[in-house]
Amino acid sequence: MQITFLGHASLFISTGGKKLLIDPFITGNEKAKDRIKVQDLHPDYILVTHAHQDHILDVEEIAGRSGAVIISNYEIATRFEDKGLKAHPMNHGGSWTFDFGNLKYVNAIHTSSFPDGSYGGQPGGFVLSSEGKHLYIAGDTALTMDMKLIPLFVKLDLAVLPIGDNFTMGAGDAVIASDFIGCNKVLGYHYDTFGYIEIDHQNARKIFSDAGKELILLGIGETLEV
Repeated sequence: MQITFLGHASLFISTGGKKLLIDPFITGNEKAKDRIKVQDLHPDYILVTHAHQDHILDVEEIAGRSGAVIISNYEIATRFEDKGLKAHPMNHGGSWTFDFGNLKYVNAIHTSSFPDGSYGGQPGGFVLSSEGKHLYIAGDTALTMDMKLIPLFVKLDLAVLPIGDNFTMGAGDAVIASDFIGCNKVLGYHYDTFGYIEIDHQNARKIFSDAGKELILLGIGETLEV
């Protein structure tokens, strides 16, 4: 399983012979748009955690061009189906086995509305099981006791957690989250994109290392093998 960081909360995952794009926000991200070209992205699936613009901005263009199936909550999936795109709806606690592996849709504590203010359903995260590996993609979320449910189902190899604070968990809460989910290896995301979520990288890594954990901060376009 290969994970490439595309900036903000956007990821590109190659696994099970398929390509998965997570929460594509590239053309509107000043830090990513000159490094990542959306026309070069050809995913088989697009996973969407919630409806905020900084997670769906490039969904329609990429899905329309690539024919990718959009996987998200019922409200988001229906919204894109109404635009003529392919989608697979999910909801909290549900799982489905796709041709790349299994996805479980899990709780997140956040808000979710489309840029026009319409209802975007409840936010969520995904537990991806593929190629014998288990990955938790938290989405935008606060620290929540529901995270303690995840290790009842799988033993995670990596967790992708937001660390930018203000709108989501910060590094300190993410350390506690890593305890809850039973995973000491964390890929940080949702940070540095704009002023509210700029972080001190050295301090964030220290918070994790002091707790005996590893925080990975990839540069935009960098890839991690799981």
